[in-house]
Amino acid sequence: MRIEAYSQVQQIYSNNKVSKPQATKKTGDVRDTVSFSSIGKDIQVAKQAVNNAPDIREDKVASLKAAIKNGTYDVSGEAFADKLLAKYDELF
Repeated sequence: MRIEAYSQVQQIYSNNKVSKPQATKKTGDVRDTVSFSSIGKDIQVAKQAVNNAPDIREDKVASLKAAIKNGTYDVSGEAFADKLLAKYDELF
């Protein structure tokens, strides 16, 4: 048994008085507030407009369907290749 450790053990088991916590002061009714910038409001308006817009533009689809049905829809091979290569250039 180590005698020098006795003082440390005594400190653990000593009768220290526990102080009571002090009462905290209540300051009036405080509420959190949130404010949005004008950019945030503009983004919300834009999101709402996108959500309200139809996914398919019926006027474009109707004219293309009619041209395909009549056999008058013609795609130029060169125009298609040009657009394909342009998209490829954008990616790389």
